[in-house]
Amino acid sequence: MTSTRKLRLGPLPKNESVKLTFSCPVALKNDLERYAVLHAQTYGETVDAVALIPHMLKAFIRRDRTFHRMRTVPTVPS
Repeated sequence: MTSTRKLRLGPLPKNESVKLTFSCPVALKNDLERYAVLHAQTYGETVDAVALIPHMLKAFIRRDRTFHRMRTVPTVPS
């Protein structure tokens, strides 16, 4: 059964990328895989759980107000 509600992470754009490797807890990996299944059901396009990670991180950073405030504050040399 496909839900008519949208997930927070919308359809994935096509972007140039750089490969990174990281470790995560098994529970997080399982959640990413479940999210990938829901994403595929919602948008009708199969996506690998690993492909979701950069988009989730980008969405997280985009919504972090403190990060954006600190990015715009000039750094003072020590």
